[in-house]
Amino acid sequence: MGELRGTHVPVLLERCLELLAPALGRNGRTVHVDATLGLGGHAEAVLEAHPNTVLIGLDRDTEALAHARVRLARFADRIHLEHAVYDELPEVLDRLGYPAIDGILFDLGVSSLQLDAPDRGFAYAQDAPLDMRMDQTRGVTAEEVVNTYGHPELARVLRVYGEEKFAGRIASAIIRERERARITSSARLAELVRESIPAPARRTGGHPAKRTFQALRIEVNKELAALETALPAALDKLTVGGRMVVLSYHSLEDRLTKQALADRVRSKGPVDLPVELPGSGPTFRLLSRGAEVAGEAEVAANPRAASVRLRAAERLDPEATQQGRTDRERYRRRVKAMHQPGTGSPGSAMDSRSTRGDGSGTDEEGEGT
Repeated sequence: MGELRGTHVPVLLERCLELLAPALGRNGRTVHVDATLGLGGHAEAVLEAHPNTVLIGLDRDTEALAHARVRLARFADRIHLEHAVYDELPEVLDRLGYPAIDGILFDLGVSSLQLDAPDRGFAYAQDAPLDMRMDQTRGVTAEEVVNTYGHPELARVLRVYGEEKFAGRIASAIIRERERARITSSARLAELVRESIPAPARRTGGHPAKRTFQALRIEVNKELAALETALPAALDKLTVGGRMVVLSYHSLEDRLTKQALADRVRSKGPVDLPVELPGSGPTFRLLSRGAEVAGEAEVAANPRAASVRLRAAERLDPEATQQGRTDRERYRRRVKAMHQPGTGSPGSAMDSRSTRGDGSGTDEEGEGT
């Protein structure tokens, strides 16, 4: 395995632990999935905080898995580390015999190990072969993408996955260059991108090649397609009271996360009905308003936290949710009735009922008071 390459500082660690604690700290055994295990920083903290929790760690990077296995060796009796992409979660759970889980964490994007290893080709600031595969045992490389994709396809990748305004110009420069010689170097690609972007645009927004490298990485690893499948599958596997936390690092990941959660936290029943139809109410609740970001102190200590966006949700008990909505609607209708013409003021109606000494008030009347 060799020495660990790079450093690993888990992003928003304390906040993740805080959000997961109510789900993982319940009585009895609980099951937590780290869908992007990486070097195991978040996983280690969860295992230390929750002695009754079993961890299932997934990662497509075999080098990261090897390092995580060493780091988590003292928890060997309650961990399962799997070479898998997060969209393979249902198959992994079936194979291990876990029908449901209590918590799951997605820490998306490229890992510290991948960024800091020059030979992996993820970093535009270091010269390396154009690989960019998170799983180096399978799939096409970034070198194959830049040397075989046609102009329309290449421009689409850069525009959609990198949100690159100059995608067409960069794609043209890549095609002109590869007609002279195959592009194999990350440094040469970064230079081509820089030359393709007008000078005024290069003065802001960080390194000019940042968006191109992001786009190629997403294309090579099919990250968004996997995430789009994985998020609803993970939500389906959570127990009542189970929680999911997602750390995103660019707008495309965050948008998919927001959409997946929005689909579960809204009612699907007709808006004009006085009560929620069974099975049509929300199945999750959001645990924060919008996306949370890292504080200034954390960003100063760990610059990779600068772009993080955290979203989290908890699975609801459908019966309790239904009852709560029914009770609120019942109360709303009583209040509305008290303000109808001819019913008197809310105060007089309450006084009238309170003077009845025969105990003949209904349960509904008693609830209202």
